[in-house]
Amino acid sequence: MVRLFDRNMLIMMIAIMAGVVIITFFIADIVNQSEIDTITNDFNVEIMDVHSRNENFTNNFLQGSILMDSSREIREVGNYHFDFALFWYNTALNNFSDGTISLCISNCSDAMDNYLSSYESFGKSRPYFQEAAFFTDNENYLEVLGYYVSFAEAGETITLLRYNASRFLRHAAENLSAGNMTLVELLMENFSFVQGQYREALKDYEEKKAQIDGYLFFNEIREEE
Repeated sequence: MVRLFDRNMLIMMIAIMAGVVIITFFIADIVNQSEIDTITNDFNVEIMDVHSRNENFTNNFLQGSILMDSSREIREVGNYHFDFALFWYNTALNNFSDGTISLCISNCSDAMDNYLSSYESFGKSRPYFQEAAFFTDNENYLEVLGYYVSFAEAGETITLLRYNASRFLRHAAENLSAGNMTLVELLMENFSFVQGQYREALKDYEEKKAQIDGYLFFNEIREEE
């Protein structure tokens, strides 16, 4: 009986130990799986955050670029009308006619409309580049975004100056038609003053334009890294 009891006890103890080992193994496996799940979730969250930042950066940059390109195109149309307005004004001074004055005034109005639209478009583009800066820590990206912001500001400056110059020229043409030469002279003095400011501002605009024109934003920055 003693031997049978000892054998039963031994079998029971072995079974208990085996059970403890199995339970311990399952507990360890559950703990490890939990840690793996936690790490996986953290990694997925990090990947999603990086993807979201990249997506926001790209979207803001592209939106700003589209508006900026539009601003430049509209400004060129404004320049076209401005040059014609000045041509017809000078023609009217040498050979006055209602037709030349009318052409000057209509081109001034068209120029003003385009300069105002360009000014507003430059202004709308700037916040997109500023917003894009919140989604990157890359110093090169931040530097180039600064170029775009500065260029947008320069664009606002020159389009507003040309808007004012067009306005003075239109009023001068209207008063030339009315024969009010004293007011014409005063308005053209204001026109010349604004044109001087424009030429100075244009230098800054062209310098900033050179910083971004032909710059393949993503490719060239990556080559520098």
